[in-house]
Amino acid sequence: MEEPRSGCPINLALEVLGDRWSLVIIRDMMFGNHRHFRVLLRGSIEGIASNILADRLKRLEAAGLVSRADDPSHKQKTLYSLTEKAIQLVPVLVMMGAWGRAHLPVTPELAIRSQLLEEGGPAMWEQFMDELRATHLGAAPRPGPSVAERLGAAYRELAGCD
Repeated sequence: MEEPRSGCPINLALEVLGDRWSLVIIRDMMFGNHRHFRVLLRGSIEGIASNILADRLKRLEAAGLVSRADDPSHKQKTLYSLTEKAIQLVPVLVMMGAWGRAHLPVTPELAIRSQLLEEGGPAMWEQFMDELRATHLGAAPRPGPSVAERLGAAYRELAGCD
């Protein structure tokens, strides 16, 4: 990472996350469980180019937000995982989604996960973060209904996928 412009926490966060694609990649890993390069590339509704995706994944890894490992199910694939640092962005993404829903022309199917998380409040965010820890960091899964499954089902229902 280059020398920061200042020690301001907002500036520092923007230097890591403020480009056009980094939070979109984290979003897709977080909410879509996209963990392979090809899935991230093809699953991006915003249409990220492969060279940009490769660059951003390297930047996110260098910043400690994403880790990579050989995929045990396929020797030629890399499995990307969110780190604890990235998982702790859940409240930030919820608030960004709330702001976007309040002030921008969102589509219902793409806004539903943000809406449900906003309405669920910090307890739901913590549960979702625990689920992400289980998926990406190998932590013990939390018993009970899955927030990720609820968010996915709500999206699929509005998108007409069910």
